[in-house]
Amino acid sequence: MLFRRDIEPNCAYCERGERVSDTEIKCPKRGGVAPGDSCKAFRYDPLKRIPPRPASLRRKFKPEDFSL
Repeated sequence: MLFRRDIEPNCAYCERGERVSDTEIKCPKRGGVAPGDSCKAFRYDPLKRIPPRPASLRRKFKPEDFSL
C-alpha cells in the first residue's frame, strides 16, 4: 500500500531527495547517497514510490480450464 503509516525510510522516495541516476540520489542534507539509504530527515513522498509488480501467472491456461 502506498499510503500506509509504517513506511520504512528510504532515500529513493523521500520528498527531499532528487534522483540523479539509478544508483544515486542527491540529498540536500547528506549529498550524494544510495537509493537504499535513509536519515532522520526522511519525509515520505508517495508519488516517488514505485510499487512492486503484481505476481504473474506462471501456468498457461486453456479455454477448457474455464468451461464446466
